[in-house]
Amino acid sequence: MKQRKSVGDDAAAAASRQRLPSHRSRSSPSNPLESELRPGQSVELLKELHILTREGKLNQDSRRKLKQVYHLYQFIEKLLLELPRAGEGATLADHGAGKSYLGFIVYDLFFKSLTSGHIYGIESRPELVQKSQELASQLGFDRMSFLNLSVAESTDSEAIPDNIDVVTALHACDTATDDAIAFGLKKNARCMVLVPCCQAEVARNLNGSKALSLKRTPLAELWRHPLHTREMGSQITNVLRCLYLEACGYQVTVTELVGWEHSMKNELIIARRTNKPNRAAAERLAALLEEFGLTALQNTRFAIPTASC
Repeated sequence: MKQRKSVGDDAAAAASRQRLPSHRSRSSPSNPLESELRPGQSVELLKELHILTREGKLNQDSRRKLKQVYHLYQFIEKLLLELPRAGEGATLADHGAGKSYLGFIVYDLFFKSLTSGHIYGIESRPELVQKSQELASQLGFDRMSFLNLSVAESTDSEAIPDNIDVVTALHACDTATDDAIAFGLKKNARCMVLVPCCQAEVARNLNGSKALSLKRTPLAELWRHPLHTREMGSQITNVLRCLYLEACGYQVTVTELVGWEHSMKNELIIARRTNKPNRAAAERLAALLEEFGLTALQNTRFAIPTASC
């Protein structure tokens, strides 16, 4: 079967070809996995992550899961290749790592072939941290570390370097995404990749001031009903996050992670550091916080930078 071309630019394709291990050259062209897996992909890892069956096969559900993982990886791979030395020596912190699907896939496809670079998986559930440590040891992924910390705790952890190149937070719940942003700002992250989830804090604030807001502005009709409060809270939260990142000197892109048929938690925020704080974004952020009665958050989650973050 003809092998598909890798997704990404020429540099990414070349890098992927270089990571092709010797056993692939001896594989039969008729191997059905050749058209499904990225060059150099560890079959053993995919079995451990339950993306492949123990027999090394893909069912329909695992094929969909693999497609989603690769879709997210292509965004991260591009960011890594934009770093100095095309990502050689890069550091990546993965917040709310869970079973570390993302960290393992990124290490396997990108970091494994490099001579330096490190991935830090940050997870608050100790049993998942232990399992990830065991799997990394089993696979020989020696430049992966797993820390039993909350996102907020990790910001001041001595186990993590002062500077991190890429920060990821995939479905970090509610304010954990804001903690990941705060982590990225403190660590001078070059890039952040965020998939927000369960944005409840702003919705609670909207609900608490609903009666006053209905008197003050007809816009409050947008969150008068509880269902709308939740949806508006989620939308407003992510808009505020994007403006905050721009105010702190990041260029922000918002896109879909996967198709809506797979997940409603679908918003992917990609931020690249420009070192040019955006004053207009800071002003719009302040105006929105005032308009929606959320000025209390200006002293916590969305502290307006005076010059830079």
